[in-house]
Formats: sequence, C-alpha cells, structure tokens
Amino acid sequence: MLDNTATRQVVVQRSAGLHARPALVVAQTVQRSRSQVTIQSGRDQADAGSVLQLLSLGAGKGRELSLIAHGPDAEQVLDELVQLFANDFGLEKS
Repeated sequence: MLDNTATRQVVVQRSAGLHARPALVVAQTVQRSRSQVTIQSGRDQADAGSVLQLLSLGAGKGRELSLIAHGPDAEQVLDELVQLFANDFGLEKS
C-alpha cells in the first residue's frame, strides 16, 4: 500500500468560523477516507476526524488553515476538504 502525503491551504470564510456544523462535515469527510488528516491553525493542530479537536482550534473567519494528510487517498480527501471550504460546507450562510 502506497502511503502519500499531501498538503493544502484554506481560509475559513464562514462568519461564524469553523463552528460545530462545519466541523462535523469536515470530520465525517475525513472519517470516510483511509488517510490521517491534521489541520493546523498557527501553532495549534487538530485531528480533522475529531469534531472536538476541530472546535478547539477556535478558527474564526479569515483564519488560514493548513490541511495535511498521510495515507493512500491523501490527495483525494484534501481535494474534498478544499471543496467543502470553498462551497461553505453545503450549509446556509451564517
């Protein structure tokens, strides 16, 4: 099994930041993948498969986040996450 590493940068666009509903969408997306995904905000980092860890980042609107994935579908899961951030997580604007 080939183990890939991929990284992406995203900016939180929601006025309420990365709150519970978008954090849940991110975590569910990561949990469906076969890769380990970490999100970094400044010096803080979180397991992207954990809603509580994502919330602990306190990522408000305008915050730049680094997405790092390790695993066989690293590129694909990060592409999905980038699309979620770009499309407001499929949620109504807040």
